[in-house]
Amino acid sequence: MVLMMIQHHHQHQQTSTTLAPHPIPLSASSHRSPATPSHTQSPSPLSLVPLTSSSHRLPPTPPPPLLLDHVISPIASAAHHSAEPALMLARVSFSDIATYDGAPCGPYLRAVEALAGSLMRHNAAVIELGGAEASLMRCGLEAARLYFRSRSQNGVVKGCSNRGIYMYRAGRPVEDWDSSPPCMAEIFRCMGKAARSALCAIARHLRLRSDVFSQLLDDTPLPAGEVSSSVLVATYSHTSLQNGKGAIGGGKLAVSGEVEKGLLTLISSDSPGLQVCDPNGHWFLADCSSAPGDLLLITGKTLSHTTAGLRPAAFYRAASDHSSGANSGGRTSLAFRLMPQGNAILDCSPIAAAGHVIPPSYVPISVSQFMDDLSAEEDVNCNRPDNTYVAQNDVNKEPSLRSVLSDPHIVSSFFASVFSIMHVGFYILESKIGLQFQILDSSGLLQFM
Repeated sequence: MVLMMIQHHHQHQQTSTTLAPHPIPLSASSHRSPATPSHTQSPSPLSLVPLTSSSHRLPPTPPPPLLLDHVISPIASAAHHSAEPALMLARVSFSDIATYDGAPCGPYLRAVEALAGSLMRHNAAVIELGGAEASLMRCGLEAARLYFRSRSQNGVVKGCSNRGIYMYRAGRPVEDWDSSPPCMAEIFRCMGKAARSALCAIARHLRLRSDVFSQLLDDTPLPAGEVSSSVLVATYSHTSLQNGKGAIGGGKLAVSGEVEKGLLTLISSDSPGLQVCDPNGHWFLADCSSAPGDLLLITGKTLSHTTAGLRPAAFYRAASDHSSGANSGGRTSLAFRLMPQGNAILDCSPIAAAGHVIPPSYVPISVSQFMDDLSAEEDVNCNRPDNTYVAQNDVNKEPSLRSVLSDPHIVSSFFASVFSIMHVGFYILESKIGLQFQILDSSGLLQFM
């Protein structure tokens, strides 16, 4: 009997040691219940037993506010213009897609696949810059914000003071009256390197040489006296924008969204505010989780024509719910548009040489004529907004199917399935023929024949 009492007392001591951490969270609830301190001060195991049941009910109380904080952003992005919730775009490091000499390594191959897969599924991807480049983009955004604010206060900005646009081209002579935001030349070089690396990654995924599109671009560095074809656009907007207009700036606007004319565009902003249309026609907030060191990548119509529609152009628009900025101080963005030279020829012969099928509509055309045709198409779409969305669906949906069929992995798996089905079919056919010959032989017809 004494031994049983000792064992019972020993079990209570073990229970008290295991329940020692529980009085800590109960102290927080002592502000609400004055009777709790009397229980927590007594070290007796008997007094701790009823507290264990309440301690298991109290901890689940704090989590609900945390869960609500996590769902605020997706709900806000989905509530604007019936847009889809924010998607998780592929995030690729700039150092992983940068070209280099030597055999391709694992990080480069994985980055190329991730970049191309995100463009195929969402028409957008994110490139993460390194420490120095990210700091440069952060300083550039802040400098552009201060530049537009100072000019609006002085009445220099033409038109409405709630929005400003500045276009920078390398090699253009800067006159005294043409002041520009600071760091534009450095940002132009930084984003230009990232844009060319992204273009090389897209070419590599299409089984092309990584420098196959270099003949369309400006020489690096620019020859003396030449102005760059590519352009860096700095924009600032303070009030909410209407009809999705003014997402990047510097072009004519369509009611249902804008489309990039050039090869591709990289966008950096200090707050969310840009929606992209995926191949299924659903709009989503593309820069909801982007930092100043992240570059949103979207492709343009020039690249779509050069790749025979394998890499279709992306449609985008401004999200008015986010255009005023997270801190209600306005939204600043830097967009680098990688443009081809005006005297270059858009030709799909490298795509055909790689084994891709070229539709008859993709004929060789000069860049200048191609841009004139796009301008005329924009004028028609602006005058007839009811046809804009139909044209958008034609651009997005048809090439996306071709881009899926042109994927070497999908094609190889398709033919493997076809060959396996054919093998099974031949096996069944051979079995049936052998069975028929056995029947004929047993009946003596083969000897007669």
